[in-house]
Amino acid sequence: MIGRRDTADGAHFAFTDRWGGVSAVPYEELNLGGAVGDDPAAVVTNRELAAKALGLDPAQVVWMNQVHGADVAVVDAPWGGRPVPEVDAIVTARRGLALAVLTADCTPVLLADPVAGIAAAAHAGRPGMVAGVVPAAVRAMMELGAEPSRIVARTGPAVCGRCYEVPEAMRAEVSAVEPAAHAETSWGTPAVDVSAGVHAQLAALGVCDREQSPVCTRESADHFSYRRDRTTGRLASYVWLD
Repeated sequence: MIGRRDTADGAHFAFTDRWGGVSAVPYEELNLGGAVGDDPAAVVTNRELAAKALGLDPAQVVWMNQVHGADVAVVDAPWGGRPVPEVDAIVTARRGLALAVLTADCTPVLLADPVAGIAAAAHAGRPGMVAGVVPAAVRAMMELGAEPSRIVARTGPAVCGRCYEVPEAMRAEVSAVEPAAHAETSWGTPAVDVSAGVHAQLAALGVCDREQSPVCTRESADHFSYRRDRTTGRLASYVWLD
């Protein structure tokens, strides 16, 4: 099943859950990640099912080889037979080209400036948020003509600050970079809230139109969660412009 948010000016945002695909346990059902040990044929089928449910051509969806960094690639077409680069954000000025990001607790960040026709997708885990992958994606959008005041930002299902336990030293390191990410678990131990950190970074850049998914992947049986299950599938989030 896929949740979708559209704006009146032609920006489209979509977030999958784990249901409606063909993958078997422990990747059931709609695993969209190709590097988690699932049957490759099942992943291809799942990506086709998800794209067609959104009215997209599966061959016109751009994916990343995500590595928890802050590098950004500007794209104007799918990779085709070319190697998929190791980046954690992709940006396009081509309307109709869908950008996708895979997650299973990290924060998927979707950005669009419908006026300029610029869209971006970013993979913001704790390391990427600290490294500044989201500000890097916004800067890449601006270089193509986007304005932060026009950017629409949507973040998808991710592990929440009440569930993302980390050592105290790690929380201190993250908080030194982005204080808004400082959190505490529901059981009273140090934690990090990556989505809160991402939204604070976007606000500091002048991105005002922001929405955050209320879904915590670790708490939701309808979503994949690496922290909960370790061996599991990946959700996908998509952004494109008319």
